[in-house]
Amino acid sequence: MATIKDVAVVAGVTVTTVSRVLNNRGYISETTRKKVYDAMQQLNYRPNEMARSLLRKKSNLIGLIIPTVAHPFFSELTNYIEYYAYKLGYKILLCNSYQDSVKEKEYIMMLKSNQVDGIIMASHTLEIDEYLNLNLPIIALDRAFSKSIPFITSDNYNGGVLATNLLIDKGCKKLAHISGYLGLETPANNRYKAFVDVVTQRNIENVILETQLGILENYEKIVYKLFEEHPDIDGIFASSDMIGISVIKVSRELRKRIPKDLKIVGYDDITFSSLISPSLTTIKQPIEKMGEAVIQLLIDQMEEKEVSLENILPITLVERETTG
Repeated sequence: MATIKDVAVVAGVTVTTVSRVLNNRGYISETTRKKVYDAMQQLNYRPNEMARSLLRKKSNLIGLIIPTVAHPFFSELTNYIEYYAYKLGYKILLCNSYQDSVKEKEYIMMLKSNQVDGIIMASHTLEIDEYLNLNLPIIALDRAFSKSIPFITSDNYNGGVLATNLLIDKGCKKLAHISGYLGLETPANNRYKAFVDVVTQRNIENVILETQLGILENYEKIVYKLFEEHPDIDGIFASSDMIGISVIKVSRELRKRIPKDLKIVGYDDITFSSLISPSLTTIKQPIEKMGEAVIQLLIDQMEEKEVSLENILPITLVERETTG
């Protein structure tokens, strides 16, 4: 296996010069830089990234912890996070926590041992001290951990208001809200709070059901149970598009006509929402902007720039076939 000394010999330069080229330190002429790169290619030399990171005290690695990449929202978000991280010279270490506190803690320790430059948290199962004691830049997604950890989210409350009002304005008399997990105080739970506020203000009969995040196979069971206990439901605000798509599937099996018998609004605007038939009316989260913003915010924090604690991005109502 080739060493840095071998590269220096083939390039006709000193080991120090090769090291300066690899670490982009000091002035190096383009001619010398090309000699070093040509020698590396000829010898198939690959620098030891861990050793270089120890030298520079910078790994150009970012840890990303999400509940599960199997959920389309998180897979699309991960795609944009990786894209914008790579554009700025960083690579992503992806961890699926599955909302398991033991697994999440193990992943955090792994990321720290790999000397990541920062962590993006889209999962939250541990006590706040577990995150603060890392002494690493951390940005949270849709989670407000503490006043010392910045977070990025969409305008969940306004999204919930738009979705609920749309169903009522379309003539729905009895609404259901199928929410995410309400056990944590997360910004995403503002969708639920908005639903409660609107139906209370407009005096609309309503039902609320709660799901566990990311457990896709349970969504249909919840929808069947809802229709069994409340067959007169004529409007559903689903807290994610995947829940909304499950509602469409079950409604079709129960021969409910959409949007005549039942109107549905989802949340996220994942790609599937426009492809399913009938296409799903939804609240569009700016998923690409969220991916770009979380990377920039984390890098700003790494560079010890002042960053805002609360970063809320605007949402958009996208009307499609499930609301007529």
